Formats: sequence, structure tokens, C-alpha cells
Amino acid sequence: MCTGIDEVDWASLRHAHGSAEDVPGWLRALASPDTVERATALDGLYDALHHEGRVYEAAPACVPFLFALAAREEVPDRGGIVELLVGIGGEGGGSAGAADAARKAVCAGAEAFVPLAGDPDPAVRRAAAGALVRFLDDPARVLGLLRRRLAAERDDHVLPALTEALALFAHRHPVLADGALDLLAEQSAPPYAPGPRLAALGQLALHSPVRLPADLVPTAVRLLHERSAEHRPAAEGSGTDTLVRRIRRLRPSDEQGAVLLRTLHSALGDRVDDRIALLTGQLTSPDPVDRCNAVWMSAGLFRGWRGDFGAPVRLLGAQLSTDQDRLRDAAVSVLAELYALAAPAADDLYALVSTRPDLWTHRWERGSPTLGGPLKALARTGDRRAVPALAQLLAGPAAPLALGREAAHLGRAAAPLAPALRIRLGRVPLASPAATRLAAPLLTAIRAIGDKEAVPELVRLLSGAPDNLGARDAVADQVIETLAELGAAGQTAPLLRRLLHTRHAATAAGALWSVDGDATAVLPVLLRESARDDPGARRAAVRQLGRLGPAARAALPGLRRLAGSGPVRERIPAACALWRVAGDPEPVLPVLRSAWTADPRTRGPIARCLTTMGPAAAPLRDLITAELTHPRRHTATEGVYGGRDIPDDEELLRRCRQVLAGL
Repeated sequence: MCTGIDEVDWASLRHAHGSAEDVPGWLRALASPDTVERATALDGLYDALHHEGRVYEAAPACVPFLFALAAREEVPDRGGIVELLVGIGGEGGGSAGAADAARKAVCAGAEAFVPLAGDPDPAVRRAAAGALVRFLDDPARVLGLLRRRLAAERDDHVLPALTEALALFAHRHPVLADGALDLLAEQSAPPYAPGPRLAALGQLALHSPVRLPADLVPTAVRLLHERSAEHRPAAEGSGTDTLVRRIRRLRPSDEQGAVLLRTLHSALGDRVDDRIALLTGQLTSPDPVDRCNAVWMSAGLFRGWRGDFGAPVRLLGAQLSTDQDRLRDAAVSVLAELYALAAPAADDLYALVSTRPDLWTHRWERGSPTLGGPLKALARTGDRRAVPALAQLLAGPAAPLALGREAAHLGRAAAPLAPALRIRLGRVPLASPAATRLAAPLLTAIRAIGDKEAVPELVRLLSGAPDNLGARDAVADQVIETLAELGAAGQTAPLLRRLLHTRHAATAAGALWSVDGDATAVLPVLLRESARDDPGARRAAVRQLGRLGPAARAALPGLRRLAGSGPVRERIPAACALWRVAGDPEPVLPVLRSAWTADPRTRGPIARCLTTMGPAAAPLRDLITAELTHPRRHTATEGVYGGRDIPDDEELLRRCRQVLAGL
């Protein structure tokens, strides 16, 4: 199997971590009778030859030996070897020369995949199915091989791999695609088992929707439940922990089931109502594994699309009473990212918070405690029932730092927390590098509550020499804005006037304007700041000039210049300020239209501006109407979950409805 291995100059070749001198030992160990030795060797080869999807120089030299090992039935775990061959020969990254040489090496040995596709080992057959399509250079022959394999295959874990291979074939060879699609349509009906039928329906939905049954979603849900009734996920074998084992533990316990339904969701795309119906079927499955898969799929639906999600959110809430930690934690994780959209599950969240105080906080192995998922999700819905638990944590010695930020979602309902928040804010060590990190969440909560009694603590944060605030400098603008919003700027006017000569000049000027509406003292400061080279200072000044309205007419030339050129991030605030100062929509609306189309992330601030324009916003009605009818959330970051994508998009929709109501 390893004949000639010592004739290769491995020391001259490189892999992901340096010299390839260790590769021969790993290759030989793949044939070892010892399970741990084989798993360790496969780990090493994956990590060295195909590290993070990149192919390295030593990979082509390994290909002949991997083929030789895969062909010997007495070698255990050959499915992993075939998977490694497919990965090495795939269209991954790495240097162009290494990737090209690796692909050529695998293609040169591709005839070996033909017997492997009919191997006695199901894991080998599963890995070899797609390899036929990827590497064998005879499409008509490949289609015939897949047809024969499909007719002969009886293993429900291999059939989905054949399904994916047929779909890949249809994609790569459009001229012969009908033959592959006919086979998929055949597999989507009896007498095939539920799992293979689901796999075929998903691929047909992606590649040939016209071949789908009219009752696709009910059929898929029925097949899912039938599959679950007969499916028992394979238990994780015992043995030494390895990289491969750890990766598999991170996958869904029924990875194949997750793939089947994820494919179908992906194929349904913008058909949100159908996807909600499919998700409902998944979340009502008697199998907790199906429901856990559904919870994670719901995250992608909620985050990427708009719709009436009340029913699936209630079903997510129903998962919180389960005794299965994995399912419950998954549901909590998704609900915490929905903010107000999680309100239909608030009763279930409250029940979990009430009965499991141990979940109020979570402490990572190294680090401070964080707010636990159930309590965080409940607070983010704005439900006042979160207040007692938050109050109890605030009274303790180690309240999570972000507690104030989450309490802010409760608004005025969080008023009972105000005394404890003030105490904590008063204890922030002003000279500490952690002052900003400690103060910022507390300030967010105090502002949301509207706690006017917190003025002494706010002034304390601004005390001392205003041109040398140290760690407090980063929260100074937040403190000033909070004072203004609380109507307390007048009490601190002398301190604010001193700040007119610091980097916080624009924010301080805006706060002073809120006291008496006298532009005499603040307008020169804002004009100065709006002309600075510092983009942050300019944006702050432009925002405050807009607040002054007609009193800032002297700023119109500068605002027109900023609105007419430069980065979109500055043009939009300048255009909105221009409207508030001049009241003329003509120079403003073209800027807003252009930015709306060019950068979806500008739509939130633009919509806020349009709500102030009333009937003058009518020329942009088409943009607002289109936004309200579009099924996708334009601002979601592909492949990333978390952050404020969902609440920000919901706020955009609310603003758009408000704009239309004002036209």
C-alpha cells in the first residue's frame, strides 16, 4: 500500500505547518489496527494537507498513497480517506500551483472511484458518490454509473449522497441534466424511504421546481415525521478524543436530517409563508432532534427574511420547558437575538426565569459573569417581568457588566432599578482604565429610564479637568447627551461651556442649545467643528446643527458641500441637517435616493429623516413602498448571526410605515 513512499523527498515538500517529513508516518498509520493511531493520523493529514480549506504543496505527493489505501478493503475507516481525497482534489484555496497539481493528481486516479462507489463499506460509497461527478471526465458514463448505483443502493445514509451527486451533475452538465433530474424525481416518490425522498425533494426544489408536487410543504413535513419515527442517530463511539471527534460533536446530532431540511429551506428562498409552514412542521415534530435542528434553521429565517413570525416564535417558546438542555439552550439563543419579535414567547421565557435562577447569569471558564440567555431574552422583549430578577442581580456583588444595556430595553418599566444603577454608577473608579466599560451600560439604562436623580453621578463622570478626562473621555459624549435628555443641561451649564474647547465641543454645544435655544454661543462652535478634518467631529457637529433648525442658517453652505460629496456616512447626516435647517427638499431628496439604492445600511437613518419631512417626502414613496413589500432584510450580514440586524430592520419597517402615513 505504501510502496515507494520512502522514494519521495518529503523533507523538500511543505504542508500547512512546515516540512512534510511527518507525512509518511501518518500515511502508514492509516492502515494501523489501532483505532486511536488511525484517527490521529487522519487528523494530522487533514490539518497539514487541507488546513482550513487550503491545499498545500505536499498534498499531490500523498494522492497515490491515499488511493492505494482506499482500495484495500482490509484498511479500516476508508470513508475518511476518500473524503480527504475529495477535499484535496476540490476547488479549495492555497497556492494556485499546489491546488492545480492536487486536482490533476486526483483526476489522474479518478478511475479508482468507480469500484469505490460500489464498495461494501457504506461510508466509502457515500464519499465516492460525489467524487464520480467531480473527477471522472466522461459525463455520460458518470450518469450511467449514478443510475446503476441508485438502483442498487439500499442504505438510507448513502442515498442522500447519491442525490447530491445527481444534483451536482445537473449543475455541471446542463446538456445531460434532464436525465439526472428524472432520477431525482423518481427518488422523490415511493417506494423510496422518507429520508431519500426528502433529499430528492430538496434538490428538485433547487434545480427543477416544476417537478415538485403541489403540496410540497405538507409532503416534506409528513416525510420528516415518518423519517424521525424510524431514525435513530448513531451513537458516538468511545475512544480517545481527536480533532475529528470534536468536530463531529459540534455538528447536529442528526446532521443528515439537518442537511435535508436546510437544503429545502434554501430552495424555498423568498417563499416565506411556505418556510414558516415547514418550520412549524419541524418544531411540532415528536422528535426533539428534529426540533433542535428546526430551532437553528429558524435563526436563519428570522434573520434574513421578514414575515409574520408569531406562530414559530411561540413554538420556540414551547421548547423552553424541555428537559433536553441542548434544545432549550438553542431556543434561548435564538430568542435572545429577536428582541421585541420574541414577545410571543415571553410567557415561556418568564416561566424559565422564574423556575431557574441558576440561569440568570452565565460564567465562562475565564471571565466575568454575563447575563444569562433567558433573562436577557425576556428583557429584550421589553417585558417588565424581567425587573425583579435584574434587581436581585444588581443587589449582588457581581452583577453582569451588560445588565444595564439589557435593562434599557425595558424603558420606563425599569424605573425600580434606578437607585441601584445610580449606586453602581457612583462607584465607577474614575481613574481606572475600566471606567468606560463599567459606566457605558449604566448610562444607557439611566437614559432609557429617564432618571433625573442621577444628575450628581453624571456630573461626577465629567468632573476634573475637561481637557484631560482620561478613561472617562470615551463616555463623555454619552454623559452629556444623557444630561440634555434628562433636562439637566441647565444645571451643568458652566461645565458644558468649558467643554466647548474640547473634543466634546459639538455635543456640549447641543446640550447648551437645549437649555435656552440661544444659538449665539453655540453656532460658532458648531461651524468650527463642522469644518474640521476629523470625520467624527464633523458628524457630531452636523447632527447638532440639524437640531438647531433654522437658527443654523449660517451653516447652509457647509452642509450643502458635505451633502454633495464625500463618503455616504457623512452625506446622509448632512442632507438630513440641510432639510431641518432650510426646509427645502429639492437638494436633499436626490442624495437620499442615491444612498438608499447604493447602500442598504443607510436606509434606517434615511427613513428617520423622511419621517420629519411629511408630504415633502412624497417623491420617495416608491422606495418606501418597495421596502415594505420586500421579503428580505437587506442589512443582514451573510453568514453571521447576532448583533442588532433584526431589531434595526424592524425599526426600519416601522419608520417606513410612519413615512407613508405622513404623506
